[in-house]
Amino acid sequence: MYGPVVAVFVKPIGDDMGWSRFEVTLGFTLGSLVGSMLSAVVGRFLDKHGARGIVMISGVVMAGMILGLASMSEPWHMWVFLGGGRAAAMAGVNLATGVAVANWFVRRRGRAMAIYSIGLRAGQAVMPLIILPIMVAYSWRHAYVALAGITLVFIVVPAFMYLRRRPEDFGLRPDGDTAENVEAANAPQTGRWARKTVSDYSFTLRAALRTRAFWLIVLATAGAAFIQTAVNFHAVANFQDKGVSTALAVTVSTIFAGTSAVTMMGWGFLFERMHVRRGAIVASSIQVVAMLILTVADDYPTAVLFAVVYGIGTGGWTVLFSLMFADYFGRMHLGAIRGVAMPVMGIINPLGPILAAAIRDSTGSYEIAFGAFAALFGAVIIAMFFAKPPRRPVSEAAGTVVG
Repeated sequence: MYGPVVAVFVKPIGDDMGWSRFEVTLGFTLGSLVGSMLSAVVGRFLDKHGARGIVMISGVVMAGMILGLASMSEPWHMWVFLGGGRAAAMAGVNLATGVAVANWFVRRRGRAMAIYSIGLRAGQAVMPLIILPIMVAYSWRHAYVALAGITLVFIVVPAFMYLRRRPEDFGLRPDGDTAENVEAANAPQTGRWARKTVSDYSFTLRAALRTRAFWLIVLATAGAAFIQTAVNFHAVANFQDKGVSTALAVTVSTIFAGTSAVTMMGWGFLFERMHVRRGAIVASSIQVVAMLILTVADDYPTAVLFAVVYGIGTGGWTVLFSLMFADYFGRMHLGAIRGVAMPVMGIINPLGPILAAAIRDSTGSYEIAFGAFAALFGAVIIAMFFAKPPRRPVSEAAGTVVG
């Protein structure tokens, strides 16, 4: 239920059913909005009970919704099934797994989030290549049935076997540290590329909400997600509109998802040495360049150039989405903090795909939308420039800032 995978279905469904891009996109947008709203409730549950049950239930819901998509016949069917699956993916799988990984790492959180994000992007790179042959040989309906089975096997089963709440629940420490080596592990280092010092303190939800940084981060991450969700959803269809064959257009999605996955480990190590605020500025600058290329790209070679540049920037932002709030506000209340942030982001984020679709339907191309996205990434850079890390308010008893 993520953009690069859903994008493979956009044009085939529209052509087969006679639906406009707006109609096809609306379900994805509604699901993003509902998922963001549900995150506030899910986030508090995650802090208390962990991610295991949430991810398992969400995976089953996603599989059921995907099967519904395989049998749909009216636009409202797609809005319900795609919307429901997308909501489960965002509020369940995406939020829960991100919080779960952050709870197990502090010093090595950058690389841990990078590995987590590589799995996400690698799946998005591989899945279109699995789906397309099924779609060509049979139909997009058969492809949805296959996708439902894959969802059960690769989401529900691993969640049951491996997900647990926090290392402290098992007498362990984050990063695999022991009582003897934790002080040495956290000792400051010197040198230009020395590891940044990370304290395992946590803001309460109330304390985080009182900081300027929280709201600037929400706006910046919402803006980045707004753009990237729209581009992920419409990139394949954009190049198909410009005469690139379906097979080559689908590889654009695979290239940028694959490039993103390949670069994430580098981003993860970089964010262990560079504050995420500066990292967000660097990644956003790369995305400005990618959007400008996308605006003028009209053949396969320039499409590949866009995919590579966009993949690099997306690799950085994919890690940042999972890392940003944990590095600013700590891990003990991370579910609640991200859960409150996501509904605010949800008002903005789902508008990206539907705005791009509306512009394309009215003008016949995506160029105006992509040009606006370049400017919006410029605004993200400004927001992160002013999002300086907040000072800890009062006390840090038990590693928590009291709000």
